[in-house]
Amino acid sequence: MSRNTLLFLFSFLMVSVLSAQKMTRVKMADIQSRLQHSDTVFVVNFWATWCGPCVAELPEFNRIDSAFSKQPIKVLLVSLDFPEAWPVKLQEFLHKKQIRPEVLWLDESDANAFIPKISSTWSGAIPATLFSFKAKNTNEFHEGKLSYEFLNEHILHALNDGKK
Repeated sequence: MSRNTLLFLFSFLMVSVLSAQKMTRVKMADIQSRLQHSDTVFVVNFWATWCGPCVAELPEFNRIDSAFSKQPIKVLLVSLDFPEAWPVKLQEFLHKKQIRPEVLWLDESDANAFIPKISSTWSGAIPATLFSFKAKNTNEFHEGKLSYEFLNEHILHALNDGKK
């Protein structure tokens, strides 16, 4: 067996073993389309494996995903990692950190084009989180690391007709 064949098989097995975590390569249009489900509150976090505050808050999104698993809440973790991390390095990271919410890898290189599609207030800093609930025409955007309490409060706010 050639060295390239062995390398391919090893890579394939690594990705297969780690593929319990759902991870999809997307464009911004795909994300925007997902957010159109009117009966779902979306919590969309933009992060990267090289961003310390992003990695530090990932367990909070695991907790939120578990806490609201029976409700119409969808946590999407949108990775802004560089193309060389897709898919093996990113998959290994997700497995090591035991990340459970759905992960999307944003395959876009022009930040000036995709950032304003999320929020006109987004400076481009990460972590950044969008709360979107089309049924109530609600969009809230926050830059910076968020706590479980903050996430929980904002999800409840979206679910309860805007009453905190």
